[in-house]
Amino acid sequence: MERPFILVTNDDGYLSPGLLALRRALATVGEPWVLAPDRNWSAASRTRIFHKPLRFSSAHLPDGEEVHVTNGSPSDCVLLALLGLAPRRPDLVVAGINMGANIGHDVTYSGTVAAAMEGASAGIPAIAVSLDLGPDEGREGNPDYERAAALTARVARLALAERDALVRTLINVNVPRGVPKGVRVTRLGGKIWTDDLVRGEDPRGRSYYWLAGEMLSSPPAGEEDTDVWAVLSGYVSITPLHLDLTAYAVLNKLRRWEEEIRVGDAA
Repeated sequence: MERPFILVTNDDGYLSPGLLALRRALATVGEPWVLAPDRNWSAASRTRIFHKPLRFSSAHLPDGEEVHVTNGSPSDCVLLALLGLAPRRPDLVVAGINMGANIGHDVTYSGTVAAAMEGASAGIPAIAVSLDLGPDEGREGNPDYERAAALTARVARLALAERDALVRTLINVNVPRGVPKGVRVTRLGGKIWTDDLVRGEDPRGRSYYWLAGEMLSSPPAGEEDTDVWAVLSGYVSITPLHLDLTAYAVLNKLRRWEEEIRVGDAA
């Protein structure tokens, strides 16, 4: 029996340690095939490259494994694979492991989640996986990607077993810092960052503006069913997402606008 074919990508670039750990772990589940960006695309959302040609070439991960890279975005990676650059249609799309959590309202910024969205949009079950990092666990730190990758492999097995139930759905997995207390299936939480504007002046006397902020440091009270609460409380969060952003609770209330707004009337 043919092993499941798993398309693997990320938004941190092909040299990210999270991608290396993920590919290794998914090799125990199926046949991972990597097509990742040649550089960092963090917070790219569903960016698509239309204004210039996309390039496709081979490269090597730090362990010597040959993979494929492109100058395109995470979304471009998935689309290039689905439009014929992958040797066959994937059974599963997995994006990650992202450096930092992708939870709450901020999932729409994420290139990792966006890559999984492209798979879901094409009717392929998809997983986005991210690892929450402490203040000293950036690119120079020592986050435990191996643990996050092993957890993702378990999720991948379950997703492949239930692929019919996951059509046009992506599973957003977020792993907390340290050793997880357990797993929670959650809904999306709310805002997790403060928004600050830092103003300054460069050496030429020109003003600049830097968007900054800090992530919540403690779980929000009363939101125990959310991904934000789960991750900040030390649990792995698993959140099913889809691309239908329709506000159904409001939809029927707005039907009367069809009569209120008359095409051709003066403003």
